[in-house]
Amino acid sequence: MADDIRALHRALIELHGQPNRAHVRDGVRQLLTTVLSQNVADEQTAQAAEDLFDSYPDYRSIETAAHDELAETIAVAGLKNRKAARIQRVLAKTREHTGGEYSLAFLEKLSTDDAQAWLTDIKGIGPKTANVVLNFGFEKPTFAVDTHIERLSKRFGLIDAAVTTDRAHEILNDRVPDDLKYSLHVLMITHGKEYCTAQSPDCSNPVCATYCRCDACPETA
Repeated sequence: MADDIRALHRALIELHGQPNRAHVRDGVRQLLTTVLSQNVADEQTAQAAEDLFDSYPDYRSIETAAHDELAETIAVAGLKNRKAARIQRVLAKTREHTGGEYSLAFLEKLSTDDAQAWLTDIKGIGPKTANVVLNFGFEKPTFAVDTHIERLSKRFGLIDAAVTTDRAHEILNDRVPDDLKYSLHVLMITHGKEYCTAQSPDCSNPVCATYCRCDACPETA
């Protein structure tokens, strides 16, 4: 399976180009933004993040804000009450763990498993959110599975069609080689947005021609 995944990775690079690694300096900001991104499109995430960080001068003021006020500030991201509560739980746990600082720098020194456990112990922080933060912010070998990656993984035969989202995280983190986890994550999301979409996929590309098993592909139609 590792060889197959490496071949898929090379094919995606040939089509989309090698992704550059994003430089994330503030783990807390990334975690809050990732919370905002849950179950919503990129455009709404970007707007909610802008609204949040423009409305409050620092993390303490976000943590201590009235819940209803914070929820209205991030309303464009949807699930405003749920996400507001998650954001304030994240900030409270971070402050308590560090003795007053709003920094996740300590995650760097933890093992990947311990860092994941610390994050997912926060109510509302699941494997996807934790893995995004650890991979993008701390370059730890984690593979976050969003809707695009889950869809492509099933169409490309990396996991069985009946696998649940939680199980997909476990399987793909085990199967995807550590050195590919960041770039494959980015490439599969790009491919899922541009070609292998959930509705009306465009399979007229060399990656889908070789790997995809969806109903729109000629060989399965």
